[in-house]
This record gives sequence, structure tokens and C-alpha cells, in this order.
Amino acid sequence: MIDITSKVNTLRTAIAGAVLKVSLPETIEAIKNDQVAKGNVFEMAKAAGLLAIKKTSDMIPDCHPMPVEYSGIFYEIKDLEIHIRVEVKTIYKTGVEVEAMHGASVVAITMYDMLKPIDKGIEIHSIRLIEKKGGKSDFKDRFRKDLKAGVVVCSDTISKGQKEDKAGKAIIAKLETCSVEIAQYEIIPDEADQIQEKLKSYVEQNIDLIIFTGGTGLSARDITPEAVLPLLDREMPGVMEAARNHGQQRTPYSMLSRGIAGVIGETVVLTLPGSTGGARETMDALFPSLLHVFGILRGARHY
Repeated sequence: MIDITSKVNTLRTAIAGAVLKVSLPETIEAIKNDQVAKGNVFEMAKAAGLLAIKKTSDMIPDCHPMPVEYSGIFYEIKDLEIHIRVEVKTIYKTGVEVEAMHGASVVAITMYDMLKPIDKGIEIHSIRLIEKKGGKSDFKDRFRKDLKAGVVVCSDTISKGQKEDKAGKAIIAKLETCSVEIAQYEIIPDEADQIQEKLKSYVEQNIDLIIFTGGTGLSARDITPEAVLPLLDREMPGVMEAARNHGQQRTPYSMLSRGIAGVIGETVVLTLPGSTGGARETMDALFPSLLHVFGILRGARHY
């Protein structure tokens, strides 16, 4: 199965459809009048479809088990055709389109089984995904493509060449997947004056996104938040709340991070943990969704 542990939960919806075509008008009348020997076709098929939705991961090997938080099954009769519509919702890390299509197919097959004694010419066709929402494809084209970022690694040991930078490179790798240009990448010691100097310089260069990694812990030399905070015009506390919540589900130590986020004019500033895992998890938690802020800073409406 694909590893989805780095993904964040979002509202996911999917709508699937299928068509069952009978060969006799009498079959449609029998369904409408509840005269099918095996029972009420619509209700039995609906029950089977609901079970199928919830059991999808038991039948499709690569589907992840997930909490199904809503499912609806609807019918429309058009001449000799019964159009089946299945809607599924969840708040999870991956989509529910397979669940919806699995439900639609089982609804159609259940109808076939119930109707075959009275109609030998039944066909099932057009099992398909009609719509899905909530995945990254919903957002990939909504963000600016001209953003520039500066990444600053704050570390005494790395700045002295005693250790290789991995956190900064993990941040850059994530930004590149979001089509953000890396305008600056530098390594400096944990010195407040140098941190502030870099921040002011990048703002003057009109860099859109400035990310510091390192110095957000509780050791005596961890002073990045203290150096950055006085220069911010406004804080964005929800950003790091989201990051810490994401991280806390993966390690019990994320709550110890003191990272902050805010804006200086139209420049967004983030302070991330210095560990590679902490930096990568924070980036996974925040991007690409955080890029929405650049439209807001220019007066765009929330989606």
C-alpha cells in the first residue's frame, strides 16, 4: 500500500454512478409497485451498496481502510434505465472515489440479482466517477506561480562545517514540488543579529517567503523565534498550531517546538524546527495550503 502517513486530513467527497438497463417495461413496473419476489429492489440494493462502501478496503487490496462519515445512494428511472448515484464523504488523508464506485457497482449487481428471474436481458454499464473533491488536484492551480523563497539554516555546528545540512534541503525539495523558486539558501550561526540581518535583507529583496530552520527548541542557543518576532507586522498563530498538531500525531515531542509564523508587509515568515524530520513534517503540514495566503495578502477572497 502507498504510504500516506505524511498527508493531512481534509474533507474528501466523491460521487460515482452506474446504469442498470432492463429489457422489459414490466420490470420497471414491478420495481415501482414493489412486486419483485426477492423484495424491495431499491431498499435491498441500497443496503448492499452501503455495506460495499464500508468494505471497500477488504475487497480492493491497495485501498486504505478509512472512516466513512457519510454515504448516500440515489436512483432515477429513465425509460428502461435506472441511473444509480452514490455519494461518499470522509475527513481523511486519501480520497473516496473507489469507495463510491464500489458502492455503485454493488448496487447495480444487487439489482441484477433480484431482477434476473423476471428479466433475462438486463445490462449494467457506465460505472464511473462523476466527481471528486478534496485532494491536492483541487488546489494545484489556485496558487501563484511566481513566488520566490529564501531558506536560512540557523545552526552553529552546520555553519562551522561540522555537520551537513539536511533540514534546509528537505524544505527546498518541498518548495520545488510547489513550484516555488528558491532565490536564496544560506547557513548562519545561531546569532540574533545575523538572523535579523538576513530577514531584513530578504524583505528588501522582495522575497515572498522566508523560512528559517533551526533554533526553535529550548536550549540556550535556540533564539530564532525571539530574533524574528520583533520584526513581524502580524503573527499567524494558526499556522504553527496546525504544524504542531500534525507533528504531535507522529512524535510526542512536537509540542516542544516554539516555531512562529507571521508577515512583514506581503512577505510570509516561518520558523521551523532544525531536525530533518521536524522540518519535513512541518512542510508536509503547511504546504501547499499555506500558499493561499499570498492571494489573501493581495486582497483575494478565501476559497
